[in-house]
Amino acid sequence: MGKYITKRILISIPLMIAVVLVVFLMLQVLPGNPIAVMMGEKANPAVIERVTEQMGLNDPTLVRFGRYILDALQGDLGISYKLNRPISSLIAEAFPNTVKLSIAAALVAWIIGIPAGIVSAIKKDSLLDRFLMGFSLVGISLPVFWAAMLFQFIFSSQLGILPTSGFSTWKHMIMPAFVLGWASSGTIARLTRSSLLGIMKNDYIRTARAKGIRETLVVVRHGLKNAMIPVVTMMTMQFASLLSGAVLTETVFGIGGIGVLMVSAVNTRDMPLLQGSVVFSTMIIILGNLVADILYSFLDPKIREQ
Repeated sequence: MGKYITKRILISIPLMIAVVLVVFLMLQVLPGNPIAVMMGEKANPAVIERVTEQMGLNDPTLVRFGRYILDALQGDLGISYKLNRPISSLIAEAFPNTVKLSIAAALVAWIIGIPAGIVSAIKKDSLLDRFLMGFSLVGISLPVFWAAMLFQFIFSSQLGILPTSGFSTWKHMIMPAFVLGWASSGTIARLTRSSLLGIMKNDYIRTARAKGIRETLVVVRHGLKNAMIPVVTMMTMQFASLLSGAVLTETVFGIGGIGVLMVSAVNTRDMPLLQGSVVFSTMIIILGNLVADILYSFLDPKIREQ
């Protein structure tokens, strides 16, 4: 098991470097001089050129990339052009809000999705099954920003029971958590249902039923444990994706998280801030996939044997 985990970690290291390189190169080819954007339209071209030279932006791309990697390994992601602050500190301030939103949304998704998938599998082709799968399909299909604005209109403007935006109290967390969790719960519900239905066709399930074990115990003890293997993997990957920044949800509800930080960087053409935010978010997703692989190996003995 230790060898498997070590192997997965070693594989992730070059993947992380490759992702950072791709992000770095993509942002380098964008038109415009970031120093000119930072100093404004009326800045002296000679001053712009001198500052660009001092900051090493005229150096070859590979030199700048190597310098960026060395600084990033020390926790230095650069300085924001617009805010004139270390990007690491800006991310450190925004990330806790993203973590709170991600945890709340993940709990909503799991609390809704897993029971809905189990009930739908047990009540296959019934009216309840169609309702639950229809509800999950709406959650998957509905654009997050539209659902967010719809919830704001109903629960804030019309009913006045929840605040429109912000993230300071538990009431502020209800709408964004449900909006973001609803979309994830649909995927979890449908995957739980299909996985459980597949497991329930196996011979050991029929044997358990032949022994006279109650259907509920057959599902919980024998079916659900094996059916949850792909579901747990999906849940881990979804949570990592949420941690990388729910851009639309954070923007609509005015939550100062990683997503809002990236949008602000795009609007102000703050390339170092955008680069640092994207790299940080990508690393979170890669680490989430790594955790999912490790959890999968713990849940599935076949992986450990291989």
